[in-house]
Amino acid sequence: FKMANPTVRVLYIDDEENNLQAFRAAFRRQYEIYTALSAAEGLKIMQHVDIHVVLADQKMPNTTGVEFFKSIVKTHPDPVRILLTGYTDIEALADAINHGDIYRYVAKPWNDLELHNSMKNAYDSYVARADLKNKITELEKTNDELNRFIYSISHELRAPLVSVIGIINLVKMEGLYNSSGEYWNLIETCSNKLDYYIQKTLQYYKNAKDVPDHNEIDFNKLVGELIDLHTYSDKDTKFNVNINQEVKFTGDAFRIEVILSNLISNAIKYQKTNELNKMVNIEIDVDEFEAKININDNGLGILKEHLEKIFTQFFKSKIHHGTGLGLFIVKEALNKISGTINVSSNIEDGTTFKITIPNAK
Repeated sequence: FKMANPTVRVLYIDDEENNLQAFRAAFRRQYEIYTALSAAEGLKIMQHVDIHVVLADQKMPNTTGVEFFKSIVKTHPDPVRILLTGYTDIEALADAINHGDIYRYVAKPWNDLELHNSMKNAYDSYVARADLKNKITELEKTNDELNRFIYSISHELRAPLVSVIGIINLVKMEGLYNSSGEYWNLIETCSNKLDYYIQKTLQYYKNAKDVPDHNEIDFNKLVGELIDLHTYSDKDTKFNVNINQEVKFTGDAFRIEVILSNLISNAIKYQKTNELNKMVNIEIDVDEFEAKININDNGLGILKEHLEKIFTQFFKSKIHHGTGLGLFIVKEALNKISGTINVSSNIEDGTTFKITIPNAK
């Protein structure tokens, strides 16, 4: 006899045939019952039948119930396990429960109602776990689709945008930039802002998705390339760079580049407009254990009450007109590679960021 809805498949392993017969007689109307006289026989059944709840006697000749449950944790993790024990073996029980090998134990001789409730609860637990597993799979699929969507949209948006920026540069080369009042300037400002947002979206997407990678980092080369990139359209800011790297440094090249790129970009962007001597100092000291990075500027500075908020998503101050994403991405990237960041700043002297990144070598 099987339950009409749902069919709950129960396996009971015990070396005493009398117990198996009593179990079948008591529960055959409520459950789909399978029985076995040994752990090996029970395992064969589990390999061919999708069992929901498995019960085993603790005291069996070749293997104890606890040992059997431990042996199937990896090969058959889904069936919920109940131990039947006719004597008190507290240490074995505690060990099994602590390792998650059993859901519940029931004393022998069992009480039919107590055992029925234990099996019913065990099946409810089985269903709940299966539902959770399905939801996790669905979430992972949705998340993967969202990531692909963001990535493709960002690339599709960026392609025509790069063309617009290219046209603006041609207009400049032909001396027509100021021929239509403020229009070309407005188009360039909007295009650059949109391009910045798209790049930050891609950075955030990749930073959130990718597992930290290990590459050899040459800080002299990396910082030089980033300064060239960011000073291409702004030659006013002078850089003093002092890098001491005599040992091999291994780290996540993408995230370290994102961190330095955002901080160098900010140091240029937030200079005082009336400052004649715009300056950024970069000091990097690398040893076997970590890279210590100091980036200091004489720019606008950050108000004291804003210092705690600058790493939060979309935080903007009235002085700084950014997206509120750059420093948030910096902090997230550092979290991924177990790095730290501290900031000190005031309106008169500018801002100093101090970063440490562990050497994964």
